[in-house]
Amino acid sequence: MFQQREDAADRGYDRDFLGVEVAAPSLGERIVDDVRVWEGGTTLPYTHFSLVMSSTRRFAYWVAWNIDGGALKKLSRAKLAFVKDKRIPDSAQIGNELYASNRLDRGHLARRADVTWGSLESAQQANSDSFTYTNIAPQMDDFNQSSREGVWGRLEDALYDDVEIDNLRVSVMAGPVFHENDQLYRGVALPREFWKVLAYRRDGDLAVRAFLLSQALSPVLSVTALDEFRVYQVDLVELEERTGLAFPSRMHESGVPSAESVGPSGRRPLSTTAEIRW
Repeated sequence: MFQQREDAADRGYDRDFLGVEVAAPSLGERIVDDVRVWEGGTTLPYTHFSLVMSSTRRFAYWVAWNIDGGALKKLSRAKLAFVKDKRIPDSAQIGNELYASNRLDRGHLARRADVTWGSLESAQQANSDSFTYTNIAPQMDDFNQSSREGVWGRLEDALYDDVEIDNLRVSVMAGPVFHENDQLYRGVALPREFWKVLAYRRDGDLAVRAFLLSQALSPVLSVTALDEFRVYQVDLVELEERTGLAFPSRMHESGVPSAESVGPSGRRPLSTTAEIRW
């Protein structure tokens, strides 16, 4: 369970983690007035990650986290419970009322296994912090369960497998894409798209890679197929257009340009991690 610790040196996302500044996205004009404000500002810090909440949607606009691949610890999730963050009102975040008795999983935005690094105390706190509902978004079970999540769930692992990363350090950002016509379920508009950005250094140079996932939602949340989850490699301009977020110019300069638009008539979705342009 999240606990505020005034003396913690590893609170929140570190924009200088890679040795060059990789700032979290800012909110563009169309969404800036929707940010949830708390007594510490707009950004909620946790151990090794931070996030900004949407007031209307009650999910995170973005979550940003750091991964130290050389200091990761394998910790159990046993006995860890999903909890709401006491720093903001219960009504400002979606809890278990959405997930009971259906096929919706409580999907971590910042992966639990990504943030459990550092000292044992820090790793344990990060493990617990990751179960806060502010870090959770509804994902169909086919997509979220580790044995079936395909390319999306293996992005960070594939990066470590395929790229010589300086100092084994990666900074990641992710979140849902909010659409006005998202399906309503139990009074909650369910995101049907998610985005993720990986930033790392290779031979001293900053590299940024961006991805978009589309999940098909059945009207009764009971029937879906694995091939309804499509992952695309995109550029940051596309993500900005879809999300209303704004990424720093340095990240744009370090990304892979997207030659085609995302969609049924555009680029073919990724079928394996081998197709990723690192």
